[in-house]
Amino acid sequence: MPLDDLDRRLVTLFTEQPQIGVLGASRELGVARGTVQARLDRLAQRGVIRSWAPQLDPAAMGYPVSAFCTLEIRQGRGHSPVVEHLARIPEVLEAHTITGSGDLFISVVARDNADLQRVIDAVVDDRHVVRANTAISLATRIPLRTLPLVQAAAPPVSDAGS
Repeated sequence: MPLDDLDRRLVTLFTEQPQIGVLGASRELGVARGTVQARLDRLAQRGVIRSWAPQLDPAAMGYPVSAFCTLEIRQGRGHSPVVEHLARIPEVLEAHTITGSGDLFISVVARDNADLQRVIDAVVDDRHVVRANTAISLATRIPLRTLPLVQAAAPPVSDAGS
């Protein structure tokens, strides 16, 4: 189900001002408080809004080194054993099944380059991991973002009279 203009404005507002609250959003958008709450509930129920948790910066928490690893895994048992292993490593932030020469693509963080070696060693310390190819991120040029998708999914309603 696509987003409409009110959904777009609501998600944009909460993205730009996450502490605004339902009452503040209703005042800002000029709609009833109940409408805002109902829309937020619907967006959460549909999975559009996945979380109200704060966005954390690993670098600010002492993990300034980030890297991406492509893992090749032993065939036959599927991804589950490796994913269970990776889930026990706190520095593994994401894991994705991919196509191409690798099987899994993971995002990891570390305190420094020596610590990154420890993290990679922990990642490959599973009999199902055959090989890891790691690339260190030098700079984040575009951080994870979803607001442009919201803007594209529900373009603003144009005023017919203007």
